[in-house]
Amino acid sequence: MSTSNVTNLLLLGSQSDPLSERGVTCAGEVPDASDPELVSRARVARAALGDRAIILGHHYQRDEVINFADITGDSFKLAQAAQQQEKAEFVIFCGVHFMAESADILTSDKQQVILPDLAAGCSMADMATASQVDACWRTLTDLGIASQTIPVTYMNSSAAIKSFTGENGGTICTSSNAKAAMEWAFTQGSKILFLPDQHLGRNTAVQSLGLALEDCVLWNPWKEMGGLTAAELESAKVILWRGHCSVHGRFSKESIDDVRSRIPEVKILVHPECTHEVVTNADVVGSTEFIIRTIENAPRGSAWAIGTEFNLVSRLAKAHPDKNIVYLDKTLCYCSTMNRIDLPHLVWVMESLVAGHVVNQIKVDARVKQFSQLALERMLAL
Repeated sequence: MSTSNVTNLLLLGSQSDPLSERGVTCAGEVPDASDPELVSRARVARAALGDRAIILGHHYQRDEVINFADITGDSFKLAQAAQQQEKAEFVIFCGVHFMAESADILTSDKQQVILPDLAAGCSMADMATASQVDACWRTLTDLGIASQTIPVTYMNSSAAIKSFTGENGGTICTSSNAKAAMEWAFTQGSKILFLPDQHLGRNTAVQSLGLALEDCVLWNPWKEMGGLTAAELESAKVILWRGHCSVHGRFSKESIDDVRSRIPEVKILVHPECTHEVVTNADVVGSTEFIIRTIENAPRGSAWAIGTEFNLVSRLAKAHPDKNIVYLDKTLCYCSTMNRIDLPHLVWVMESLVAGHVVNQIKVDARVKQFSQLALERMLAL
């Protein structure tokens, strides 16, 4: 990647900063491992496990982890990959907790799914708990509208919420098939309860389905009746859960205006988890896999400001030095929970498996798995 591209991407200080002399930079790079033998230990452990293990790495992971991933992708692609790797006894999922749960739901009972750090959660998934969603559903039932309401739940949710969705006639969606999932839901009922990302639900309803913003209401789980009146709930076509991605929610129209003022003919490429204002002012909107394909197919010399997690943007910039790729915001924002998965944790779980010890296994309750599978199968049928 050229020097100018690095400067544009990071929008931060120069490499001559005094911190860089001590091995610390402002460029978002991970410093050298404290254990100089860590990489070689990882290689030895990986070789020892052989075909017994498959390592899945989400696109938002840091490079030191991606370097050891057998398959990279977004959450659903990796869950599908886990399902397809039937010979692998161990599925080491380098992602966050809900992703590992999805892998356990889709894999056989003979396989064991492992999350290198159990603290790697997801703030969005945590914004919709089972008790909160049950309380919401009771309210809709009391109002007599639950029977005509179809839950549509984003992949970025806990197994408990996926199970609720399956049990109540709903489907799971990803950022790439949310339109198809919502269209299907409207053939099953007159309303949708969209969980847990309000922005993906709103953007899909308005940008893709042509609904008005007024057709959507926002359910706040911390308020009585979600902070809504009975009339608002009865007239709404889409009930959005008050959840969001802490990374994608940071981007703003001001970020877009700033980049456009500095870079001629720049294209704004963002994820649909961004706010409605950002999505409506962007040039191109799509899922993580869509963002990657867009950059791969973009012409040489084109300029792109990307609104998604920084690890992925940085990796795309390095892989495509013939294009001017910048991060949409001046403030770098990693997915902090995703970044809990690091090389030390990966080495630890691999060496433990080599020694015959299974650590950090993710196991979904049988009943939860049953209804979660039902919801996922409905999505796959679409």
